[in-house]
Amino acid sequence: MLGMNPALWFSQLPPEWGVFLLSMIPITELRAAIPIGIEVYKLSVIQTWVIAVLGNMVPTTCILLILPYMHEWLLKQKFVGSVLKKKLADAEKYFKGNYAKYGSIALVVFVGIPLPLTGAWTGSLAAFVFNIPFKKSWPLIFAGVCIAATIVVIVTVSAGGFLRAIL
Repeated sequence: MLGMNPALWFSQLPPEWGVFLLSMIPITELRAAIPIGIEVYKLSVIQTWVIAVLGNMVPTTCILLILPYMHEWLLKQKFVGSVLKKKLADAEKYFKGNYAKYGSIALVVFVGIPLPLTGAWTGSLAAFVFNIPFKKSWPLIFAGVCIAATIVVIVTVSAGGFLRAIL
């Protein structure tokens, strides 16, 4: 079973694969993969940024491509279909106003703010709920992921340097 320390989850693999795989997991995404890549695995900042962004975009691409087909199949199921249809309609009704008001920038900002429950996974689900097509949603989520990765790198390098200076 996996321990609580994500830095050890893929420690038997090369560090680059560890960062890549950590950035794919919805719990860690690049918010944990980047600090681990820079501070634990001692990879360069640029290398860590690129690997984490690529790793974070793999599940995003899969979600955006596969979810519409799964949705169609799930809607055909007796119990799940009716519940799913109602829940998606409620979510779309609740959030559609904000998306319509702020447009595409809302998706970029939502994914780009490196906080819990925001990120590429949640952004992909939001794009699905709002019926944003793949060709439009993928570049918006990619931009958000790049922003989040940059913010996490800046915080990691700044905090790491500060802690090494005082310790």
